[in-house]
Amino acid sequence: MKKRVVLLMLLTVFSVCLFANGQSESKKTEPTASSKTVIKFFHRWPNDPKFTYFNKLVAAYEADHPNIKIQMDYVLNDSYKEKIRAEVASGDLPDVFCSWSDSFARNLVASGQIRSINDLMEADKAWSSRVFPSQLNGFTFEGNVYAMPMMMDAKVFVYNKAVFAKCGLTPPKTFDEFIHVLDVLKANGYKTPIIEGFSDPWTVSHYLGPIFYGLVPEKESLKDYDPKTGTFTDPGYSEGLKYFKQLASYMGDFALSVGHEEARNMFSSGEVPLMFIETAEFKLIEDANCPDFGTFGFPAFTHGKGKSDVLMGAPEGWMLSKKASPEAIEFFKALVNDENMKKFTKDTGETTPYNGTVNSDNASSHTIAAAELIKNTPNMIPWFDNAVDTVGDVFMRGGQSIISGDETIDQVMADVQKTANGLRAKYAK
Repeated sequence: MKKRVVLLMLLTVFSVCLFANGQSESKKTEPTASSKTVIKFFHRWPNDPKFTYFNKLVAAYEADHPNIKIQMDYVLNDSYKEKIRAEVASGDLPDVFCSWSDSFARNLVASGQIRSINDLMEADKAWSSRVFPSQLNGFTFEGNVYAMPMMMDAKVFVYNKAVFAKCGLTPPKTFDEFIHVLDVLKANGYKTPIIEGFSDPWTVSHYLGPIFYGLVPEKESLKDYDPKTGTFTDPGYSEGLKYFKQLASYMGDFALSVGHEEARNMFSSGEVPLMFIETAEFKLIEDANCPDFGTFGFPAFTHGKGKSDVLMGAPEGWMLSKKASPEAIEFFKALVNDENMKKFTKDTGETTPYNGTVNSDNASSHTIAAAELIKNTPNMIPWFDNAVDTVGDVFMRGGQSIISGDETIDQVMADVQKTANGLRAKYAK
């Protein structure tokens, strides 16, 4: 009996030791919340499919890196611009955040708070050599690269193939042919042959960009798009606003009362046969069971003094704060690795700018064609609001006012030129 009691006591002590040791090991391998490295991550997609994609990505990364806590924040488009600028002003940038290219990126870089990634690219060629070189141009300033692109995008017209066939129409190549197409569609019962949601100001800039590029001489555009020299006095701008007003007249009385997403749903449902959309939106209309659609670029102005053989679009990329920790840098690099870029294309329909990340396993034929189009286009122009920044805001508000009848084209151009003059004076100091 005594032997049995002693044996039980020994087993109890042994079990307690095992439990205590297990608790000790658990404490060693499971970091507490306070001991984890926090990475501040900021993006502009509080809506699906990107919202779900980034939630899953962050959860998977934290599971694989138990010492990391990713503090993710997100707001939509214009609010994102405002918030990131406020964080630049306060000197409190997130560790990793998204950025548009060209002037938007340039202004962030000018703050002196953005980390160049030249050294990261040089140190890890296997990681950096995969990217399409053309997609780095909008993030490169004075020989330094400040972002790694996550997606590339372009703007094209999409049209309902069945409607065009029924009306005997083919994609137009010139602006005059485009107007003819719209007239024929109206004559065939489509009261609103084309649609856009101009309550979103950026949609105005997406129309004005290719219109101005086609009408204004390139030399003049280059001068105007530099805030140090811009005047916007070329008559092509006023002429372009007239064409913009003409196109808007085919969009019905409610173009200013709907947003881009609602307008896209009208195209997807077959209610409207034509729309100007980003290639990044192909998956959205495909998932909405949109009728079979074709695409064409912005029609040329035969009398224009600018360049009509252009494709408007630009990459978006990830930037790093100069304060970013080594752990944040590793997360930054992981965002654009092959595995995540392939998932990004599959889940969101985006065209990713890396060799082999858009293919028949994860993309539709439309998306694959868009990737090839962007990759092989020699004349890629940036989004107009990114190209001209502050003046772009005046054009966007002015475009809305022209549609509503609250301002004339001359009044809008006077505001544009006044703003450009103020910018020149500012940079002259």
